[in-house]
Amino acid sequence: MSPAKEDRRATWLGMATEGSVVRRALLYAIVVGAILVGINHGPAFLAGEVTTARLLQMGLTVLVPYTVSTLSSVGALRSARRE
Repeated sequence: MSPAKEDRRATWLGMATEGSVVRRALLYAIVVGAILVGINHGPAFLAGEVTTARLLQMGLTVLVPYTVSTLSSVGALRSARRE
């Protein structure tokens, strides 16, 4: 691996955008996000009360597990690479 690529992968953002981290975060965002959207917005969705504001809230709801997974994965990678 080239030194430039190693330097990029050593940064927080570099680790957060690694394919394995992104794939894992997307999977968790889809599964956990769908559950959270159902819990938090299900009744409004079923009643047909889906506004632009509510769609934004749903998007942010899905973003939470993506962020948590990314933070956790990068933390684990950084810890493993220090050892």
